[in-house]
Amino acid sequence: MTSGRAKKNIVGRRIAEARSSRRPQLTQDALSGRLARLGVELDRAAIAKIENNHRRVLDYELKALARALSVEVSWLLGDKR
Repeated sequence: MTSGRAKKNIVGRRIAEARSSRRPQLTQDALSGRLARLGVELDRAAIAKIENNHRRVLDYELKALARALSVEVSWLLGDKR
């Protein structure tokens, strides 16, 4: 059964989905490297915590994540499919 808290974590699920849908798959470590090149320091552990609903995402991180994953912020927020 999914908790209400997990249902609210749209961004974490979308990050994991965007990473895994790439061919070849983008690892959490590789995403961390892309973010570092954009000036945002999120290590692999922080990305894992976001994906597993143990860490929230700040606004500037959200923008950088969208850019690093080549998706729109609105998609990460669940507004688009």
